[in-house]
Amino acid sequence: MLLSLRSALSIIVLLGLVWAATAAMAAAQEVQAGGGRLTPSRLRCEYRTDPLGVDVTSPRLSWIVESPGRGQKQTAYQVLVAGDPAALGRDQGDLWDSGRVNSDETTAIVYAGKPLRSHQPCYWKVKVWDKDGQASAWSHTAQWSMGLLGPSDWGSSAWVGWDKPRPVDQPQAPAEGKVKPARLVLPPPVYLRTRFRLEQPVRRATLYATALGIFDVHLNGFRVGDEFFNPGWTDYTRRVYYRAFDVTSRVHAGDNALGAILADGWYSGYVGFGKMRNHYGKKPRFRARLRLEMHDGATVDVVTGPDWKAATGAIREADFLMGETYDARQAMPGWDAPGFDDGRWDKVDLGAELQPVIQWHPGPAVRAFAELKPRTITEPRPGAYVFDLGQNFAGIVRLEVTGDPGRTIRLRFAERLNPDGTIYTTNLREARVTDTYICKGQGQESWEPRFTFHGFQYVEVTGLRSPPIPEAITGIALSSDTPVAGSFSCSDRMLNQLFSNIYWTQRANFLDIPTDCPQRDERLGWTGDAQVYIGTAALICDVQAFFTKWLVDLTDGQRGDGQFPMVAPVKVAGNDGGPAWADAGVICPWTIYQVYGDRRLLERQYPSMVKFVEFCRKRSTSELLPPEKFHCFGDWLSIHADTPKDVIYTAYFAYSTKLLAEAAEALGKAADAPKYRELFFAIKDAFNRAYVGPDGRIKGDTQACYVLAIAFDLVDGERRQQAARYLVEDIEKRGGHLSTGFIGTKSLMHALSRIGRHDVAFRLLHNDTFPSWGFSIKHGATSIWERWDGWTPEKGFQDPGMNSFAHYSFGAVYQWMVENIGGIRSEGPAYKQIAISPVRDPRLSAARTVYNSIRGPIATRWAVARDQRATLEVTIPANTTATVSVPLPRGQSLTEGGRPVTAAEGMKLLHAEDDRVVLEVGSGTYRFATAPR
Repeated sequence: MLLSLRSALSIIVLLGLVWAATAAMAAAQEVQAGGGRLTPSRLRCEYRTDPLGVDVTSPRLSWIVESPGRGQKQTAYQVLVAGDPAALGRDQGDLWDSGRVNSDETTAIVYAGKPLRSHQPCYWKVKVWDKDGQASAWSHTAQWSMGLLGPSDWGSSAWVGWDKPRPVDQPQAPAEGKVKPARLVLPPPVYLRTRFRLEQPVRRATLYATALGIFDVHLNGFRVGDEFFNPGWTDYTRRVYYRAFDVTSRVHAGDNALGAILADGWYSGYVGFGKMRNHYGKKPRFRARLRLEMHDGATVDVVTGPDWKAATGAIREADFLMGETYDARQAMPGWDAPGFDDGRWDKVDLGAELQPVIQWHPGPAVRAFAELKPRTITEPRPGAYVFDLGQNFAGIVRLEVTGDPGRTIRLRFAERLNPDGTIYTTNLREARVTDTYICKGQGQESWEPRFTFHGFQYVEVTGLRSPPIPEAITGIALSSDTPVAGSFSCSDRMLNQLFSNIYWTQRANFLDIPTDCPQRDERLGWTGDAQVYIGTAALICDVQAFFTKWLVDLTDGQRGDGQFPMVAPVKVAGNDGGPAWADAGVICPWTIYQVYGDRRLLERQYPSMVKFVEFCRKRSTSELLPPEKFHCFGDWLSIHADTPKDVIYTAYFAYSTKLLAEAAEALGKAADAPKYRELFFAIKDAFNRAYVGPDGRIKGDTQACYVLAIAFDLVDGERRQQAARYLVEDIEKRGGHLSTGFIGTKSLMHALSRIGRHDVAFRLLHNDTFPSWGFSIKHGATSIWERWDGWTPEKGFQDPGMNSFAHYSFGAVYQWMVENIGGIRSEGPAYKQIAISPVRDPRLSAARTVYNSIRGPIATRWAVARDQRATLEVTIPANTTATVSVPLPRGQSLTEGGRPVTAAEGMKLLHAEDDRVVLEVGSGTYRFATAPR
């Protein structure tokens, strides 16, 4: 379902209110502790809802439990898995009946039934017992299906394509006054089809499809699915993924047709900077198996092979960086239907340049998630109409037009405008970023590209025969389908806009991989960007499956000596990530484990984590300091603050080693845990000896130096106090402004909170003068900029060679906002134990923060009145416990639900501090209030 921009933003901001209100209504009905039974919901397999084609032979099941009462928890569960829904409806688990299992666990329950075979449909449900031993009703029915578990399951299917030289359309002339683009040679996508006949209706039809390239698959006149850019981007020399589709409703007795459109995509299209194509090969390929189960028990396979045919059609060009061209005059109505005459189509070519392993795609597909309507239309030069969609995003547009036959409509895209109102495109570098539509000339025509995407807020339309109406352009936002998990709103409009900017920038850059930017000739999976941002990413969307996939790309890119690359998949940029970039190989899997408790992923990644830390040890000197020569990007895009690269090297070497020791302990690696803890302390000693002076000043004397030392626990005692003082002094010296780049900014606010300087952190957060988050917002930003000075009133646009306006790295501040303004953090893996400790921002009168964790929604909402009366509402999901620290100024009393806190149900007073009361609570919604005594 597509949402308008207004609706999408409303959902983001109000989702927390809905959850909180639902909990409040339920709690009002059952006030007594423990009231209300458990209900299992949100059933998932391999952390996805009803996935198809799973190739994990022991998949993991998960759910959450919900209850309107307080202090509820699961004490046992029973899982039933059946091969058909009828058996499950009779409460028969013919594949697996776990029986009653005494456990409070709701995540990563490993299937332990009969061996699962390829194509196996699996229907399942769960029942739980609450803390009083009362059983719930059975949950709703969920499902998954098994995919192709081995190479032989692809049967006789073959890689097919079309290598015959095809007519290439000439590049369009540039608009008057614009720089002529370099000549491009973009072969048109290939249309593929076959036909088959069935003598009886089918009981079940499953389509498995993959490509060296990207594809849309069609069946009997319809495109299958609503996904974009399948099968995603991988290192095609190693692996390629497939998608599975249930197409039972599309197949019928009689004549049928199966087809596909195959485009270059990442396989052979333009990727990254340097204007280079064919990074993996020159011959895109498609492969499919349609498995048909008949009512009489027989199976029929329709596979790609020599009986397929190929041609070109209306899509004349299709490239991520350059754009898409569609000539409606060359459309072939019914090309994907059984009655189409393909007599003039050519035979396909068989075989592929590469033979990668074919696996099930473990991550979410790219889908449209919102539609945006134009806010204004201007005409900065004759015949060039600029549509402002009001939001910088990644995606495409829908064009609605009426034109003469052959009329060419050109669409160009930009994130910002020049002073004269024309679109600013110089930051796109060598990406052409132009879509072209050639009219058929038969009334109203509508078109959406399928094989490209752009990063933009503005669309320039030329070639129209008359001024356009607003309905001529609709923005369609695309992103990997990561469920929204977080929301934030408060009494400060600038901070609300900051959250919106972070949300939209994340969605714009999470397209199968976490890219740096969606607009220019780059769009690569930069590892440093990913590691500084992953904590925030997980608080905004459910990114477990997304990063499960990308961490395979990262490990595939690891060098034999253990070094991780700059980008994953590794193309264009190098395989030597350097400090803070290569460390993504340790930081990212550990973060996913911390957020989701994904032990299997941590076990999978652990050998590569060890390999990397040992690489760092081996290349360091005997004093555990950097070698004489090494690559390091530094504190990227800092402001007049050059942090020494050897300081960054050693700090990150220590940090990755520290996390590796923690991972070893979590996995029960009895020998490794102390080994790497000892190494961490040795590196820490080396850091202090080499870089910390007698007065506590750290080499470089930048904010980032002190931030890394504090955040990574590299200084203790007096030296920590000195580092804290120097950090604050530098901020004050700069007029209360930060100077940090990508890696310093990630930990800056956390470091300030750790040293008790929330006041300084809040000042940085609320700044609207350069450099700050508010500065870009004050100047119209609807997304996070790559540079603090991407545009300034004094200088205009920064260096167009690197000036993205949708770059999520500086958006990492949202993790700090959740943990401090919202006061929500996990006390251990996967939010089983939660800490609630909001810090009141004196410039805010209210704030609401929601995080829909793997255990269920956690929410805080606080408000402070002018007379200093305050309220704090906290929602804790069932089956978890929390420590709640309630701010309590001196001279005020504390109540919960209108009663003295000592008399309230479902909580235990742990201790009182000077300005806080700390309580232990179970699940439920709690309403605290403070007032003068």
